[in-house]
Amino acid sequence: MAPAAKVTGFRREGNDWFYNATLPSDITVVVDGVNFHLHKFPLVSRCGRISKIIEESEESTDGNFITTFEDFPGGSETFLVIIKFCYGGRVEFTARNIVMVYCAADYLEMTDEHGEDNLLSKSEGFFHNNVLKNWKDCLLALQSCEPVISRADKLQIVSRCLNAVSVMVCTDPSLFGWPMLMYGSLQSPGGSILWNGINTGAKIQSTMESDWWYEDISYLSVHLFERLIHTMEGKGIKPENLAGAIMHYCRKYLPGLGRWQGGQSGKPRTVASFSMTPAAVDQKVLLESVTKLLPEKKGTLFCRFLLGLLRVALILGVNHTCQDSLERRIGVQLDQATLDGLLIPCYSDSDTLYNTDCVERMIHHFMSSESRLTSLSPSSFDLETSPSSGPLKRVAKLVDGYIAEVASDVNLKPNKMRLLAEALPESSRSLHDGLYRALDIYLKEHPWLPEKDKELLCNIIDFRKLSIDACAHASQNERLPLRVVLQVLFFEQLQLRAALAGCLHVLDAETAPPVPMTVPSDMAGQILQRDGWMTVARANQVLKVDMERMRSRVGELEEEFTKIKQEMKRVAKSYSSISSPRFIARRMGCNLLPQSSEAQTDVVESTAPTPRASGEHGRLSLQSRHRKSFSLF
Repeated sequence: MAPAAKVTGFRREGNDWFYNATLPSDITVVVDGVNFHLHKFPLVSRCGRISKIIEESEESTDGNFITTFEDFPGGSETFLVIIKFCYGGRVEFTARNIVMVYCAADYLEMTDEHGEDNLLSKSEGFFHNNVLKNWKDCLLALQSCEPVISRADKLQIVSRCLNAVSVMVCTDPSLFGWPMLMYGSLQSPGGSILWNGINTGAKIQSTMESDWWYEDISYLSVHLFERLIHTMEGKGIKPENLAGAIMHYCRKYLPGLGRWQGGQSGKPRTVASFSMTPAAVDQKVLLESVTKLLPEKKGTLFCRFLLGLLRVALILGVNHTCQDSLERRIGVQLDQATLDGLLIPCYSDSDTLYNTDCVERMIHHFMSSESRLTSLSPSSFDLETSPSSGPLKRVAKLVDGYIAEVASDVNLKPNKMRLLAEALPESSRSLHDGLYRALDIYLKEHPWLPEKDKELLCNIIDFRKLSIDACAHASQNERLPLRVVLQVLFFEQLQLRAALAGCLHVLDAETAPPVPMTVPSDMAGQILQRDGWMTVARANQVLKVDMERMRSRVGELEEEFTKIKQEMKRVAKSYSSISSPRFIARRMGCNLLPQSSEAQTDVVESTAPTPRASGEHGRLSLQSRHRKSFSLF
């Protein structure tokens, strides 16, 4: 109720607000440094808190009473709305101001005990009947709860908004009574296109997707977003939908993720998102909170997203718990990772280019998860039939490729190469070609490596598991230690002998007279026998081709061995000639006449009577020159 004077509204003079009335003000309320010069009667008749303050005050009521409200919900702007209501003015509720007005009315104890149809009951009615039934208004009200989160929780405003949003996510959006902006066109609840708010009747062919709400909830703060995800999880929303919402939220506020997401495009903006402002997000807090929200999900895209989160986490320097959680999540699905995702740069002061320690820990997490799976599997003793053999082999191939990529780093230590290679068991690799390739790259980029370190590095490779092409390359690789090359040649000979023996055994079995067989009388037995012989014949043809290739390879190896023997004889002969007394005397300057037999030989050689003698002449002249070069004159 207003005082008995002409109501002309409020006016502001600097930092003071006055009510235009003939009666002077008898109370001054200070809110956020702003002075409101008011009258006691309108305030006491509506506000229980102000009434108690005045009754408990010992000051004389004749003077001007001054009180200050600390931490008033909504500040001076909301208090101006409150006093307008107390003076009989009309209050317009909106989704943006309803939470502040609701909390301010509770702060001032504006219940129906202090006036019929008071502000607290009006706020509750508008919030329940209008806000909670509208998607956009519910999100706007939820976003405005952030400054007064403690009082909003006390009034259950936040929890009711979260429940309402979760329920609407599970429901058909066309039942909400609010338009949406999808694919660049404004739609009515029935799905037809709106033009200037008029239903055109044209229908959009595409149907509503399950991720339509991702963009809207991304405008909430990290704290409210985290609580909303927990509420949705309790309502039974699918984990894949929750994971999609979390991924969209992270991409929105962590721009670095876009570099490793393969060109993921953002969601189209909706009508609700145009009415909201993006939240101010601390990226480090976001990462540490989101890591706890992520569901236990596996997949190539999700693993790539986790690797992107780990990169950003290493840049921001998150706590150890967050980093370890990300590494564990990636490790249990390491078979879904890609090579470019594992190439994480080293953002610390380390000398190496890539963070190999992080990858090594992820490999250990993978092996821990696989050991738990194999211990529960009844066929875990058979590698080929074990359910974990496929992922283990994929990880082995991935790790071999990773080692080959990081091997070109000149600062990578040999011990780190060994740790990465030995992190997986021997049974994970049927062939060691990938390891050999990585080793060859490392030796090429580290030519200064001592021979002892080279031999230790070569121990990571089982040369019996090299393919024929890899063995051929290793046998001619000058970067490998000599002992290793001899070992490769030895195993290559063993492989060739075993292959030749197998081929000869098959040929002997093929040329041997057929053994009489008891042919079954039924037609099924005849068909089975015919198909068996056809299979054996095809296998024999393949073995013949392989045997020819092996024979050719054996011939090449024999030729190389002969050349090596000749070269070794020549070097030994040259060494014996250099160390002879004749060569020493010649170096000392002794000049002797040539022997008569040698001169006679030169005369005979100069005749060259016949072709045969000509051939002998060439050999003799060569021997003569050889003797002259090393004889004592």
